[in-house]
Amino acid sequence: MRLALASMIGTALEWYDFMIYNTMAALIFNKLFFPTSVPMIGTLLAFSTYAVGYLSRPLGGVIFGRLGDRIGRRTVLMVTLIVMGLSTSLIAVLPTFAAIGIASPIVLVLLRLAQGIALGGEWAGAVLLTMEHGVAGRRGLNASWAQVGPGLGTILSSAVIGLLATTLDNDQFVGWGWRVPFALSGLLVIFGLVLRRSIAETPMFQDLKRRDAIIRTPVSLLLRRHKRGLLVAASSRIGPDVLYALLVVFSITYVNQIDGLPRRVILTALLAGSACGVVMTMLYGHLSDRIGSRPIFAAGLLCGIPVAFAFFPLADTRQFALIVLAVAAGLAIHAAMYAVQGAIITEQFPPAIRYTGASIAYTFGSLAGGGAFAPLIMASLFRETSSTLAISLYTLAALLVSGAGMLLARETPAGDEADP
Repeated sequence: MRLALASMIGTALEWYDFMIYNTMAALIFNKLFFPTSVPMIGTLLAFSTYAVGYLSRPLGGVIFGRLGDRIGRRTVLMVTLIVMGLSTSLIAVLPTFAAIGIASPIVLVLLRLAQGIALGGEWAGAVLLTMEHGVAGRRGLNASWAQVGPGLGTILSSAVIGLLATTLDNDQFVGWGWRVPFALSGLLVIFGLVLRRSIAETPMFQDLKRRDAIIRTPVSLLLRRHKRGLLVAASSRIGPDVLYALLVVFSITYVNQIDGLPRRVILTALLAGSACGVVMTMLYGHLSDRIGSRPIFAAGLLCGIPVAFAFFPLADTRQFALIVLAVAAGLAIHAAMYAVQGAIITEQFPPAIRYTGASIAYTFGSLAGGGAFAPLIMASLFRETSSTLAISLYTLAALLVSGAGMLLARETPAGDEADP
């Protein structure tokens, strides 16, 4: 359990940080850091800063992925956790546009840049921590522990923001209350560092060192000999990322600003949906060791298509129960893809370049598929068309791309580890 917690804490912090920012971007950052006379324009600018956190991820994937294959998984995971936590904590004390003018959004962008670089190296290491320590016959479940983190991070962020939104009036929330969730990130970092310091380096990496099989240029080798693996692994990110952006990021803006419902409605839906997603992620991870990762991923893709078209009609009913149902059902279906994504991605690469391959595929897959820009694209599509159909079609296209990639995927039997 300690190993699972050490893996989860990084991705939990990652999504706690990102969801705190996403929620604030949708609710008040357009006023605090990007003030304009048109609210939707300010929201677009706030989501643009969200994209910066994604754009910097590939750089982090290259830097930390290479280091993870050269000096070890555990050391790199300590560094990424510290950088993530510091970046988020500094946002908590950042003066707003009204206080220091244009310097405020500039510093915010720089902090998001640093946060994204750290996140680019975090995910692959968190997956490998449990997968390379665990029993080979349970690789699906082992790899899914890191995938539980985002749901936990979303639950925690929704709970913290929901508590503040209900206990503070609007002036207090806008004045100082929004800073509290960012400051709490530091506590997660301390907890995570204590956990990760207690975990030894993975046996698989230690074996590579004993055999003197460390690759000095893992990025070069990856690009020369593992192009297909990169394509498959990256494509697995596209559909799930866009669907998640619809359900968890753009939904906040849509329900609050377009449907005109109180913040607590969508925050409660996200809390319930994330809890559902956490449970289903563990179940899907366990099931994948019985029937394989690809069938579960394919089922999630197929079921994700109706979600893309049903979400907005359900949200437009303005009925609390139906909005919660839409988000919860959508995240339960998303969990089918997300739970097995770690296993699918890491299985495309041999151990000596696995951190590099998984990091680059994970980060560039999000970038290429629009995960970085999905909320911005959705907001722009709605602004231009005044219709949600284009957003649903965009989500459908992303899911189909991931489906095409799965046709080329390989699923490595337990113990079958190819040489670089």
